[in-house]
Amino acid sequence: MTAFETRLFIDGDFVAGEGAIETVFEPALGTRLAEVASASPDQIDRAIRAAHRAFAAWSKTTPRERSAALLAIADRIEASAETLGTIESRNAGKPLRYARGGEIGNVVDVFRFFATAVRNMPAPAAGNYRSSKRMSLVRRDPIGVIAQIAPWNYPLLMAAWKIAPAIAAGNTVVIKPSELTPLSLLALARIFAEVLPPGVINIICGNGPDVGQKLISHDLVRMISLTGDVRTGRAVLQAAAGPMIKRTHLELGGKAPVIVAADADLDKLVETLREASFYNAGQDCTAACRIFADKTIVQSLTDRLETMLGSLVYGRPERNDVEFGPVISARHHERVAGFVDRAKSSGADVMQGRAAEADGFFFAPTLVAAPIEAEIVQKEVFGPVVSITPFDTLQTAVDWANASEYGLGSSVWSRNADEALALADALEYGVTWINTHGFMATEMPHGGMKNSGYGSDLSMQSLLDYTQIRHLMFG
Repeated sequence: MTAFETRLFIDGDFVAGEGAIETVFEPALGTRLAEVASASPDQIDRAIRAAHRAFAAWSKTTPRERSAALLAIADRIEASAETLGTIESRNAGKPLRYARGGEIGNVVDVFRFFATAVRNMPAPAAGNYRSSKRMSLVRRDPIGVIAQIAPWNYPLLMAAWKIAPAIAAGNTVVIKPSELTPLSLLALARIFAEVLPPGVINIICGNGPDVGQKLISHDLVRMISLTGDVRTGRAVLQAAAGPMIKRTHLELGGKAPVIVAADADLDKLVETLREASFYNAGQDCTAACRIFADKTIVQSLTDRLETMLGSLVYGRPERNDVEFGPVISARHHERVAGFVDRAKSSGADVMQGRAAEADGFFFAPTLVAAPIEAEIVQKEVFGPVVSITPFDTLQTAVDWANASEYGLGSSVWSRNADEALALADALEYGVTWINTHGFMATEMPHGGMKNSGYGSDLSMQSLLDYTQIRHLMFG
């Protein structure tokens, strides 16, 4: 495959971008994959106005009609899994077997779930609350044009998390993929063109300052949905407080603690962390990236993890045996390496797997034994790097976990059910796993607390987030 769709998708048509050229790289090789022209200010405006026009009709369609459209999209994605998965693998560096299988399969599941959910939205109470002559009812209506900004770590999957509930609820969308990974979503636009009326979904490309900022600041945008870092989240909140106050839906990263009690099943833990810490090269907001282990078992756990590092297989994504590929870019590789180098300089014990036998932006799986105050324990590295820190008491571990600015994912490990539940109850995180880590279900909400943002992806709650409540009273 050498040809990629690089045009924008506006009002049902593919159009060449009129803005700056962004070079898209193949992380596994470190070479140019494509060039994508960004949207110009005029094209951003055209996309938003197209969505605004389309909203008038799309918002009046029935749940059954929107459900049918989402099911048709899901069927076409499933039929195109090989093509879409290959693009995702090459542009994001994901192992091909995971991109074609699990991730595209999850994209399909998301569209099918929301196709069903929109026909089963919970009905709030209705009745005569003032007198028998005045009947009230509550309804959930679509909001309008939704500006969405998707991240580079799961380009298609997290775009699906945003698009599916938004259009299922009757909204229209203008979405900007990351300038690093626009190719799979642009390929998906062909399916949108086959199924949806023009303007329901529009895809524009470009960077945050030039394109993203203009998108979220537009007067016709009624809601902003972002998955990104805290700095970008603050910019979204500033834009949302402009002349037209906009609703926001923010998922802003994480630093997931793994609290390991003295009686934890270490074999199960290490096998779980093999994927939970290193899948997608650790570029995951819920990656199990900082371990707090009881001091009585920390050395045993460290030894097991070091052995696991040596057996992890990483390299070119097309290989059938790889467990993770490269990080996304040369710049990100430098960032991750900087964290590890500074940890070494501060005296931390750094253990790494073998070097990758490949070009590109590969970083060896890394374990760092460091104290709680260390930068690498406190800051989001977003790479295949895990820290391990001993604690004296479980309360200390909980305090360390809750002191973080983040509050997205966490896990607790104990054979004592009462103890595990008490730990989970005490943690200030949107998602807490008990004796597992990282697994998600489309039926369950996924969202954060504190600087990890608010609003839920997945589940019926996400669909509700893309609606607005109205009270109608009859007299």
